[in-house]
Amino acid sequence: MEKRDGEMSELVRIESLVKHFGPIKAVDGISFSVRRGEVLGFLGPNGAGKSTTMKIVTGFLPADSGRVAVGGEDIAANPLAAKRRIGYLPEGAPLYSDMTTRAFLEFAAGIRGFRGEEQRRRVAETVARVQLESVLEQPIDTLSKGFKRRVGLAQSILHDPEVLVLDEPTDGLDPNQKHEVRSLIREMAPRKAIILSTHLLEEVDAVCSRAVIISAGRIVSDGAPEDLHARADGHNAVTLALRGVAAESARAALAAVEGVREVEEVGGGGEDGAGVRLRVRPEGGRAVALEVSRVVREHGWQVEGLMVDRGRLEEVFRAITAPDRTRS
Repeated sequence: MEKRDGEMSELVRIESLVKHFGPIKAVDGISFSVRRGEVLGFLGPNGAGKSTTMKIVTGFLPADSGRVAVGGEDIAANPLAAKRRIGYLPEGAPLYSDMTTRAFLEFAAGIRGFRGEEQRRRVAETVARVQLESVLEQPIDTLSKGFKRRVGLAQSILHDPEVLVLDEPTDGLDPNQKHEVRSLIREMAPRKAIILSTHLLEEVDAVCSRAVIISAGRIVSDGAPEDLHARADGHNAVTLALRGVAAESARAALAAVEGVREVEEVGGGGEDGAGVRLRVRPEGGRAVALEVSRVVREHGWQVEGLMVDRGRLEEVFRAITAPDRTRS
């Protein structure tokens, strides 16, 4: 495996994966790697090949061609050695519904080779991290969707794996539970390589250091979340609400700022509807907020609000994946 420094060593390498289901090519030549310390958001419309790719990476499905290595171990040639390094939360979190939460986690720990005091310690620590104390003795069949998801997450981290593959980890969770799971992912991230599939673009901003977008089985974008924001049409646009200013004179002064593409009036400013509200759109996502602030100070305008837009990931996602949305 390729090494750089010890904390950012490559833990997952995926090379030219291809998978067919009959005449449908679900995965079409996907390649990427993930290093320790990275949280990779794996995104795409329904039917894009996300879950299929994750099942191949974790050894649940064989690829038609291509290669996956986990910690240097080929998932097809040495499946047990590779899978020991992986924690996997699959789509739907399949569980043994007749078991209690405690019994299921003890069973999962036993499969991983933990016995006696070590098993009890692992289960107790994981229960505390995922906050399952209140449902330990309940049959899984009686749990809410959110708690079932958390039990599935618990079994994936019991053995403290180097690689975590999480398919929709916050699906079915309420806002507080989502916050707790995202905090746990951020806490674990420096020591692991994490691949996280999600439909929630807010989750990319919340926990991911990198985002890979696929469509029709192919990678169409790979970069930092901030790079995606920068591709949005409204990136670095400045919206400001002014009082006691004529709209036309303010528009003219702001339009003269270097790097400004256009200034549009977007409504009145102030709670009483008085004043003016303007949106300053830069050329090519250029940062113009400091220059806009300078113009405001020079003219002595009364500012009631100023906001800089990062750009909406939804816009970028739609633009990148729209040509292949017929497959979703």
